[in-house]
Amino acid sequence: MSAQVSTRVVVTGLTTYPVKSLAGVAVQEAVVEECGLRGDRRWAVVDGSGVKVTAREEHALLGLRAEPLADGAIRLSADGADALEVAAPTDAEPVPVEFSGQASARPAGPAADAWLTARTGRPLRLVWQDDATHRPIRPELGGRPEDRNSLSDAAPLHVTSESSLRRLGDWMLETALERLEQPGVEVDHERFRPNVVVDGSEPFAEDSWSSVRIGDVPFRATMVCDRCVMTTIDRSDLRTRKEPIRTLARHRKWDGATWFGIRLTPVLPLAPGATIRVGDEVVAD
Repeated sequence: MSAQVSTRVVVTGLTTYPVKSLAGVAVQEAVVEECGLRGDRRWAVVDGSGVKVTAREEHALLGLRAEPLADGAIRLSADGADALEVAAPTDAEPVPVEFSGQASARPAGPAADAWLTARTGRPLRLVWQDDATHRPIRPELGGRPEDRNSLSDAAPLHVTSESSLRRLGDWMLETALERLEQPGVEVDHERFRPNVVVDGSEPFAEDSWSSVRIGDVPFRATMVCDRCVMTTIDRSDLRTRKEPIRTLARHRKWDGATWFGIRLTPVLPLAPGATIRVGDEVVAD
C-alpha cells in the first residue's frame, strides 16, 4: 500500500547541473521539459575515446562551475575566474560517446576541451546532448517507452528531503560516538546532488512515493536512488572520506547497494511552460 503524505510538504531548494559532475547552480524556479529541468545535465565530460568521465574518478570536476546562459550556452569557470563561454554546438557533427542509451553527442570544440584539460591535468572533451536526442530510461530502472532522460545517470530529476538528511546526520553522530571518533564534517544535500529538496515529510517517506506533483507539474517516481563514492567527496578539499556511505550501509543497505533519495521523471505530455518553484507544495502518494 502506498503511503500518503500526511503533512504539508514544500520545495525548499532547486538546483540545476548544466554539466554532469560539475558544481550545481541554485535557482528559484525551473522550467520542466521532457528530459528534466531546462538546462540540467545536457552537457557532459568524456575522454578521448568518448567514455564518460565523472567526479567519481576525476574529483577536480566538482571544483569547476558551469553557469547556464541563453540558448543552451554555458559559462565555465574555476573559483570564479578564468571564465569561458561555450555556445551550444547545434551544427557540430556528432561524435561517438559511451552513455547508456546514447551513442553520440555534439562536441563543444577545442576551446572548451583545452579549458577542461588544463584544469584537470588529463585530456578531456566537453559534449552536448541536443534537443532531438531521445535517450531512454532503462526499463530495469523504472523507465517506460515514452520517458526521456538527459545525461543524468538513471532519471531526469533527483529528490532528497530535509527530514531524511537530519535522520542521516543523527545516525552519523551515533556511528562516530560508537567508534570513539570525533564527529566528522556535517553532510549536506550538496553531497547527493539533488535537483529538488523538500521538507515536511517523515524521514524516508519518499521511498514509498509512486506519483508526485510539484506545484502543478506531475511526475512519476522511477526508483529509490542508489548512492556511490561521489557522496564521500568532501567539497572543501575534494578528498574522499568514509561518510556518509559508511553509515548509510548500516541503516539503508539492500540489494547490495546503499540508498538515499528518489528519482523522478515528468509525466508526459507536459503543459506548455510547466515550471516548478521554491515554495511549491509537493503532493505525493
